[in-house]
Amino acid sequence: MIAGLPLSFAEPLLLLGLLSLPVLWWLLRVMPPRPKRIEFPPTRLLFDIAPKEETPSRTPWWLTLLRLTAAALVILAAAGPIWNPQTALGGSKAPLVILLDDGWTAAGSWDIRIKAADELIANADNDRRGVALVPLSEPARDITLMTGGTARVALRQLSPKPYSVERVETLPALERFLKATGDAEIAWLADGIDTGRGVEFLENLGKTIGDRTLTVFEGGAPSALALVAAENAAAKMTVKVLRTDGGLAAGIVRAIDAKGSPIGEARYSFGPQERETEAAFDLPVELRNDIARLEISGERSAGAVQLLDKRWRRRAIGVVSGSSTDTAQPLLASTFYLSRALSPFADVRLADRGAPQQVIAQFLDQRLPMIVLADVGTLSPEIRDRLNAWIEQGGVLVRFAGPRLAQADDDLVPVKLRRGGRSLGGSLTWEKPQHMASFAADGPFAGLQVPKDITINRQVLAEPDAVLATKSWASLEDGTPLVTGEHRGKGVVSLFHVGADMRWSDLPMSGSFVEMLRRLVDMSGYTSTPGAGVATDAKAETVAPLRTLDGFGAFGPPPSTAKPMSADYRDRATPDHPPGFYGPAEGHRTAGYFRPARTARQLHQCRAARSQRHPAVVIAGAVPDRCDRGRHAGRRPRRAAAASRSTGSTRRRIRPGGDEPLADARRQQRRFRHQVRLADAARLCRHRQCRRRFHRQGRHVGADAVPGAAHGAGSRRSRRHRSRP
Repeated sequence: MIAGLPLSFAEPLLLLGLLSLPVLWWLLRVMPPRPKRIEFPPTRLLFDIAPKEETPSRTPWWLTLLRLTAAALVILAAAGPIWNPQTALGGSKAPLVILLDDGWTAAGSWDIRIKAADELIANADNDRRGVALVPLSEPARDITLMTGGTARVALRQLSPKPYSVERVETLPALERFLKATGDAEIAWLADGIDTGRGVEFLENLGKTIGDRTLTVFEGGAPSALALVAAENAAAKMTVKVLRTDGGLAAGIVRAIDAKGSPIGEARYSFGPQERETEAAFDLPVELRNDIARLEISGERSAGAVQLLDKRWRRRAIGVVSGSSTDTAQPLLASTFYLSRALSPFADVRLADRGAPQQVIAQFLDQRLPMIVLADVGTLSPEIRDRLNAWIEQGGVLVRFAGPRLAQADDDLVPVKLRRGGRSLGGSLTWEKPQHMASFAADGPFAGLQVPKDITINRQVLAEPDAVLATKSWASLEDGTPLVTGEHRGKGVVSLFHVGADMRWSDLPMSGSFVEMLRRLVDMSGYTSTPGAGVATDAKAETVAPLRTLDGFGAFGPPPSTAKPMSADYRDRATPDHPPGFYGPAEGHRTAGYFRPARTARQLHQCRAARSQRHPAVVIAGAVPDRCDRGRHAGRRPRRAAAASRSTGSTRRRIRPGGDEPLADARRQQRRFRHQVRLADAARLCRHRQCRRRFHRQGRHVGADAVPGAAHGAGSRRSRRHRSRP
């Protein structure tokens, strides 16, 4: 190093050649020799002739300086200058211990780290010193001294891991090795990212190494990027991009389906001081539901990949109300509160007109993954049988109490109910209104904060029995259940013992109501959840690894250390459970890298970026949603087609005409003959004619795509139907 500058020379002795520059200057001054002056009388005749060219008698100063500079540069080049040289650990015969961060945060600069470690091993080998290689992701690995050649072979066999490294767990093995070895020099190739226990590791590392030399190599490599908190909202899918340093930066996030085909791209950009930004995919919901993988283009890291399964699909939820006042006072109706609470994370389908049982039949024909019944009384035996079969296949039925349910005798509830309701705080009762007490630790609402400002004025009571406590997901202060649930087959039946409006409680006005419904929506399609049934009958479902990611974010077969995990696994990825897809190919789960409510210091709290509704494990079931292609393989019956059009993409309402639903269906079928089948994505095509928004009889109708058969330029009949008022 020269005067604090990051500059050194491979052959510093050659710099002595700079001392010869004065001699070179003297030689340039005396060569060539000055001409001898001889007096010749006839030369006076030549003085009258104007000279055309003059030759200087000595070399110009600027030419001499240029020649000296060229000579100095030749000497410097021969000395082998090195800018920012690698600091070599030397001057001692003690063995060298290399601590290597090999988690997903080091994958993006893995080649640079391997090269730096190889140089350290080469320097130690030249000094005939032993080398111990310690990858911090393997705390159970024995630390032994190796020769330089053996250490190089072991270094080439290492690869980054697809999970975060717990450095603290390696300290016991390092302490045993240092006690047995004695003096040693320690080099730590750090990735510069604290994943949660960095301060603890540094404190314990200082105590472990004592007065030994520690050199930390950090920097000189691009910072790591991470994707977290993907959310499939109503209009678009968003994902957060995190980084560790500052400065202007931009990039692209790609969306890929389960077969590896690209679906779309979204750009992101960082400001000078920003460490978090967002990328948004403005795609149709059908394409967004097919996204299985999000990745940062050009970033070779498992943290730059987020896997999505059925949990990130935007589900269609059917809402049925048994109250006739919902149409008279829509802003006070239960459907108003339910639609506002569900719309941020689901597509809500409300029953326009008709009896509740008829609407339930339509929703069952559409094979929705979740149905909400608000104060719906006794159902017919046919509807009950269809609902039971739908629940057994994986459907989620959520019911809300009310005057009709309190007087009904129905088995589509998780617990047996007493007839009538329980009034609290009325003029004819001594009981005071109740507040929420707790959520069951093994229920779907586990982890939610218990609100203290919710008041319950009326509820339906459950008959006490031996299994009531195992079915209670939320309870009041007096121990009576507020929400109960039961696991039936692959599905779930849940009951809120209060109404979905403000008449029985103020729960629908609270933020906890939204989070509770969000948890129930997350269960739709993958309903193997603890606490969903009787404790003595519930069995913990385990799923085996299907495909896992390596440290560079590439898919591969599961490693030999991967183990099956429980279906309710919500922790971050570990060596036993690496990130990837688990379970059967048609209903896999994902295991991610970041655990909810876990902080990281330098990666801008990347673990906390995923909220409680984005756990590390997603459980998907067998009930297809409206995007299931299997049910669209053939031609649908006309009655089912008319029912599906009532809530289809054109948003046109079909009003049943009394006792002639089939005639209504036929009229609507003729009117919307070119209705879009959104489920068949292979037949969709963009068309500028269909991007126009127009009105029919005062109703706003919109179309974004048309079937491929209707794309022909000569289809006059299609254009006539589109322009019909």
